Amino acid sequence: MICVHTRFFNQLIVAIVLLMTSVGAVSQQSLGPVEVTQSVADQFGLLIADPRVQMSLAAIEANEPETLAEQVRLTEIPAPPFQEQRRAQYYLQQMQRRGMPDAYIDTEGNVIGIRRGSGDGPLFVIAAHLDTVFPMDTDVSLEVRDGRYYAPGISDDGRGLAALLTLIDAINASGMETIGDIMFVGNVGEEGPGDLRGVKAIFRDFPQIDGFVSIDGSGVTRVTNGGTGSRRFAVEFTGPGGHSFSAFGLVSATHALGRAIANIGDLQVPAQPRTTFTVGTVSGGTSVNSIAQDAMFELDMRSNDAAELAKLEAKVREVVQAAVDEENARWNENGSTDKGQITVNFRLIGDRPTGSTSPDHPLVQVAALAFEAVGSPVQGLQTSSTDSNMPMSLGIPAITIGGGGSGGGAHSTEEWFDPTDAHLGPQLAFLLTLALVGVQGVSAPQL
Repeated sequence: MICVHTRFFNQLIVAIVLLMTSVGAVSQQSLGPVEVTQSVADQFGLLIADPRVQMSLAAIEANEPETLAEQVRLTEIPAPPFQEQRRAQYYLQQMQRRGMPDAYIDTEGNVIGIRRGSGDGPLFVIAAHLDTVFPMDTDVSLEVRDGRYYAPGISDDGRGLAALLTLIDAINASGMETIGDIMFVGNVGEEGPGDLRGVKAIFRDFPQIDGFVSIDGSGVTRVTNGGTGSRRFAVEFTGPGGHSFSAFGLVSATHALGRAIANIGDLQVPAQPRTTFTVGTVSGGTSVNSIAQDAMFELDMRSNDAAELAKLEAKVREVVQAAVDEENARWNENGSTDKGQITVNFRLIGDRPTGSTSPDHPLVQVAALAFEAVGSPVQGLQTSSTDSNMPMSLGIPAITIGGGGSGGGAHSTEEWFDPTDAHLGPQLAFLLTLALVGVQGVSAPQL
């Protein structure tokens, strides 16, 4: 323990020197892709100079074996979207055991615990998502091979959930009183059909939130400060249906569907801002010898720009309707409807808003400083689809970070986690959280 503490003390002193040497000389400094103002750097320097912070960082590293064990326990509780209840109950127990007896599960299924500050600071939320992409019957038991931990969901977001619990432990053990309030959340509905329902409920119920960070997956290299938006539809075609031989000539729902998919496939989208589309699933018809009465495909459209996403959706609606009109005209002559009519319905099944947090915002600046302080400088800023999309779209500063270690095979049954330097994730979350909410007698809130 003494060796660990000494190593962190030396590392942090170097960081303090780097941060403070420019006082009075320049107004800002560059940390990779982020420009940090002197005022933000000064407050962060005060925080990491506090001996309690140094002790807490050392304790986080020393306790990493327990963090990893907790990660495994959480991973081995299945939690598909809309079926997160068992994992949520376990997570609630863990929060309550960590000094938050008033933690609760809200009406959407989120686990929420609030650690109150002195009462005159911001409300900050730090979250990790409970759900995984895997069906309930997936084998989620752990296998260790060549130093890697294999299990579906072990990184996404087993690591984030475990790091969040370690963060709670570290803040409690530090004895430090924060100025702002901290809301710890294990949220539902981040993956796929969950459609961010957990964070949507959080920001519906707590409009006074001042800042948000999600811990999602592994790694400590990048900051996600942009949200890729998506619109997802079940595009449903309906017609009269009939026998393939005796009723030949009737309009067909599957034929209309095929025309529509071909039309969508011919669309052109911009490379920048990145905009994409795909028809992910197709279904319909009754039998091989039936003219289809019903058919459906699921469509995913994404963009880093809200305007481009809206333009894509409008164009898709246009070419799908053109396909329906073509199918109807193919079998009905001179405006007749004797051969039936195909109709189409766009049923919304996913809506993730776009958004971004400026690299100039103190939240991003503090993140860059925290990365630097744990010895893993920010390698880049990125845009992705995470729980942070929702607050970004509301103009609330938000970012997503990793939980430490490294991983691969996400969303596959061969998903893995490498615990090398995994303690850096909870350390990063610890510094980031305290800097944003402020510590009594030490540093001012940066939110």
